[in-house]
Amino acid sequence: MASPAHDPAPVLDQDGVRLTVDDAIATVTLANPAKRNAQSPALWRALAEAGRLLPGSVRVVVLRAEGKSFSAGLDRQAFTPEGFDGEPSFIDLARGGDAELDATIAEYQEAFTWWRRSDLISVAAVQGHAIGAGFQLALACDLRVVADDVQFAMRETSLGLVPDLTGTHPLVSLVGYARALEICATGRFVLAEEAVNSGLANLAVPAHELDGAVQDLASAVLAAPRDAVIETKALLQGAQSRDYETQRAAERAAQARRLRDLAGLGE
Repeated sequence: MASPAHDPAPVLDQDGVRLTVDDAIATVTLANPAKRNAQSPALWRALAEAGRLLPGSVRVVVLRAEGKSFSAGLDRQAFTPEGFDGEPSFIDLARGGDAELDATIAEYQEAFTWWRRSDLISVAAVQGHAIGAGFQLALACDLRVVADDVQFAMRETSLGLVPDLTGTHPLVSLVGYARALEICATGRFVLAEEAVNSGLANLAVPAHELDGAVQDLASAVLAAPRDAVIETKALLQGAQSRDYETQRAAERAAQARRLRDLAGLGE
């Protein structure tokens, strides 16, 4: 995947993650193509830090990756007795207490949670392999635009594990319980056509058009007033947990706020 034509100076560039900000659009790039953007605790901390460093002007966050693969998933070094330099190995973590293990996994999950903040629209540009943690990182975003060579797969069960990086909720929401279970239990590949047809992806394009398609989508989002987009996103996110009447009431309350703001009567 080619780099964008305009590259502002990085706000963050560490542990395989680069953050740049260009006015209302921030771009988070997985920048370790030699390892197919394999993930590690250091990368997860960098992703979480990227979320904390976003200025208030940002409305759209684009998640992209250098190289032929979006992310090959968890770096297999995690499963060696040595683990990563300066990090407890997964074997060491397993030997610890339940509270410690829970807290460590919760810290890892922070890299995957901020993408759905109500004040942002996040768009993942996904090419090639998006495996395991890579699949879950793409699922962490609000929207996904994929190259026609994309290959999603949830391989955790083949390693004797479960998807634990926040991917299960959006996966079930997008494709339904039965399809989500089948994808996770078999670990099979989901290709571009199925991804679009099942709702996993909003759009599939040839690989050389991926950056342009994402830019077009970001521009379309930015064309609408920010407060209206924020209110609409919050409404849609809440719809999954509200019943019909409660959602109607939420719509009325949100619209009342918008009308008062437009009339200059907001608080």
